[in-house]
Amino acid sequence: MDMLSSNLIIIVLTCVVSYTAFNNEKLKDDWILNPYKAKRDNQYYRYLTYGFLHADGMHLLFNMITLFFFGSSIEKFYDSGLGIVGYPLFYLGAIICSVIPSASLNQKNPRYNTLGASGAVSAVLFAYILFDPWTSLLIFFVIPCPAIVFAVLYVAYSIWFDRKGGDNVNHSAHLWGALYGIVVTLAVEPTVLGHFINQLANPVFTN
Repeated sequence: MDMLSSNLIIIVLTCVVSYTAFNNEKLKDDWILNPYKAKRDNQYYRYLTYGFLHADGMHLLFNMITLFFFGSSIEKFYDSGLGIVGYPLFYLGAIICSVIPSASLNQKNPRYNTLGASGAVSAVLFAYILFDPWTSLLIFFVIPCPAIVFAVLYVAYSIWFDRKGGDNVNHSAHLWGALYGIVVTLAVEPTVLGHFINQLANPVFTN
């Protein structure tokens, strides 16, 4: 990975901001996405800054490891088509777009807060799956699973728990982030769809 890659810069920046916020409640309160406050006080920057905060070390670690392993490939794809700003725009757009549905439903709820890069990371992961659906992912970093199978399970799991609720996880952002990653990638390069279908029809299992 290029030491000056956008993906690595995003990872470092997210780690620094998240770690700082672990010990700085004011920063966390100022940057977390509270849709009620965002609308009331015109603090729409929260729709971006929330994606650089995390609830705890494990939340941060899981997201950043996933981004580290899959983000560089998607960065190369976007940079080749849109230049050096391509990947950062894709990633930052994912942070915003993935949370809009859940935030819109909670604009009148002053107690609703959400944070984390999971929606954007889902966008990166699902964009990657378009290129290599049979690559092996490690669920919980231990259990190998073909990426396309993981994608189906992930979507089913997110839909189920989004409807069930009660676990303090924004599953809606995961779903919309995944959809964003697929739609935007296909919009940038429609031929990726044909590649994806061809890959599905001709499985080659890779690690």
